Amino acid sequence: MRTHHCNELSESHIDQTVTLIGWVNSARDHGGVIFIDLRDREGLTQCVFRPEENADAATLSHNLREEDVVQVIGKVSKRLEGAENAKMATGAIEIVASDLKIINKADVLPFQLDKELSNEDLRMKYRYLDLRRARMSKNIRQRSKITSAARRYLDDSGFYEIETPILSNPTPEGARDFLVPSRLNPGKFYALPQAPQQYKQLLMVAGVEKYFQIARCFRDEDLRADRQPEFTQIDLEASFVDQEDIIKLVQGLLGAMFKAGLDVDIAKEFPRMTYAEAMDVYGSDKPDTRFDIKITDLADVFAATEFKIFKGVLEGGGVVRAINAKGFATITTGQMNRLNEIAVQAGLPVKNLAFIKLENGEYKSPLWKIFSEEEKAAVTAKMNLEEGDIVFFAAGSRESVSTILGRVRSECAVMQGLNEGSDKFNFLWVVDFPLLAQDEESGEWVAVHHPFTRPHADDLGKLESGDFANVRAQAYDVVLNGYELGGGSIRIHEKDLQAKMFEALGVSPEEQQIKFAHILDAFRFGAPPHGGLALGLDRIAMLVSGEDSIREVIAFPKNNKGADLMAQSPCEIGMKELREVYVQSTYKKKDAPMVGE
Repeated sequence: MRTHHCNELSESHIDQTVTLIGWVNSARDHGGVIFIDLRDREGLTQCVFRPEENADAATLSHNLREEDVVQVIGKVSKRLEGAENAKMATGAIEIVASDLKIINKADVLPFQLDKELSNEDLRMKYRYLDLRRARMSKNIRQRSKITSAARRYLDDSGFYEIETPILSNPTPEGARDFLVPSRLNPGKFYALPQAPQQYKQLLMVAGVEKYFQIARCFRDEDLRADRQPEFTQIDLEASFVDQEDIIKLVQGLLGAMFKAGLDVDIAKEFPRMTYAEAMDVYGSDKPDTRFDIKITDLADVFAATEFKIFKGVLEGGGVVRAINAKGFATITTGQMNRLNEIAVQAGLPVKNLAFIKLENGEYKSPLWKIFSEEEKAAVTAKMNLEEGDIVFFAAGSRESVSTILGRVRSECAVMQGLNEGSDKFNFLWVVDFPLLAQDEESGEWVAVHHPFTRPHADDLGKLESGDFANVRAQAYDVVLNGYELGGGSIRIHEKDLQAKMFEALGVSPEEQQIKFAHILDAFRFGAPPHGGLALGLDRIAMLVSGEDSIREVIAFPKNNKGADLMAQSPCEIGMKELREVYVQSTYKKKDAPMVGE
C-alpha cells in the first residue's frame, strides 16, 4: 500500500512518483491549495493538493481532518526556497499529489495529540490514541530496541531463551500473589509468578547452564510511579559462575542496551559500594551519586556534649549525623515543611528537623545557642559549612538516622534540581547485603532478597551460631541514578545449607516439604553452583526514554488503582462463571446482599 514510509524521502527522490499512507497529522488551506503533513510511525511528509494536478483529489482534500487515514500518490518535488522545514527530516521536499484515497475517517478526538495532557485517566482510557503521539511512539521504539539488544547480547553469550510457567504455586517472594482458581482441581489455586526464581534454579539443576527470559511477573501490591501489578524483567541464571562472572556479564548487557537505545557508551566497569557504606553515606541501598550530598558522622564532634538529646543518643549506642545541602539556605517555608513531612514519614520522632544555616554571615538555628564554642567550630569545619549552606541533623539508631537523612538528601536534590538531566548515567554496584533482617513487628528473621540467597563464605559460622544480624549475603544490586535496575545473588545449591537457611527463617521441616519439596529434592541430585540476576526492563526503558514513570514505556499499563480504564479491567464476574471454578464471592456491595445470599 506504500512505496516509502513518511520519514524516508529526500532530495535524492525528486521527480519520483511515490505512494504514501498514514494519518493526517495536520491540514492547512492556503488559498485553495491544501497542505497536509502525513504521518506514520517513522515521521512526517508534507503533501500538497493543487486543483491543476488533480481536481478530484484537491476537492477531496478539503474535507480532511486530523487523524484521517489516507493514501497519497504523487511526485516528489523540492520545496520552494524559504519554505524548507529544518525541523523535519523530510523538510527539503514535498509530495505534489496526483491522487488521494481516504481509507478511513476519524471522529473528533477526545484530546489533541500534539499537546501534553495532564489528565492521565483520559490518556489511559484512549491509550491507543495516546500511543500515536510522538513522545509515546519514541518510547515504545526505545523499549523495543533495548529489548532486542538484550536478546542479541545474551544469545551471543551462549544463553538459551526458555519460558517458565505462568500458572504455578505461591512462593514467598515478599509480596502478595495473584491467585487463579483451577476448574479442573476444585478448591485449588494457581498463583501468578512474582518471579521465575525456583524454575530458573531448577533449569540449572537440569544442566541448561545458561538461561534467560524476558519474563512477565506479577505482584498484588500497592502501586506507584515505578511499580505495576504486572511487569517485565530480564531474568538470567548461569551455572559454574561466581559473583564476578555475573557482574561482568551484566555490565556488558547494560552497555549493549544503552548503546542500542541512546547510542551512548556507558562505563565498562561500574564502581562498587557495600550495603553498609551506601546506608551510612547516602542513606539508601540505591544511592543517587550524581550529587555530592553525603551523610557525615558527628560522634567525635559531640563526644563530650552537654546537649541532652545528642548526649543521650550517643550514650545509648545511637548516632548523630548530618548532611550539608550546600547553597540551599534560601529554602522556603513550604520547602522546609515538605522536608519535615518527609523526615517524619521516614521515622523522625519529632515534628521538625534540626538545622543550622549560614545566611548573610549569620548562623540561624536554635542549636547554635546550645552548642559550645568547640562544637560550633568542629561542626563548621567537618560539615564544610559556608555562606548559603544549610545543615540538617538527625540523632537516633543507625538505621533510622540513615533512612531519615537519606530521604531528606534525595528531596533536597529534587528541590535544588541537582538530579536533573538524563545525560548523566552514574551506574553503581551495591554488594554485601545483609542475608537476613528482623521484622520489627513480629521479631522474626526474614530473607532480605529471597530464601535461596547464598551466605557469604566468611560468615557461614555466624549463620551456624545464630548471629543472623551480621551474616552477609553473596547478593548484588545494580543501581542507576537512584533507581535499582536489578538485583541478584549467588544461590544456595546444597540441600543441607538450604535447610539451615530455612531453619533461620523459622520454616519448619514440614512446611519446607509443602512449599519447597521440588527444589529441595532437586538439590539431592548433583545441583551445580549457580547464580543470576533479574533486571527491571520497564525501569531501564523508563530511564533510557527520560521518563519519570514506567507507565510511559508500557503499551497498556494499569493506573494507580491497578485498573485498565480502556478495557474496563478488572470487571465483575457472573455467578455462573464463579460456580464453574468453585468460587463464591464474599464481597458485599453497599446496600446490596452478599453474593450467594
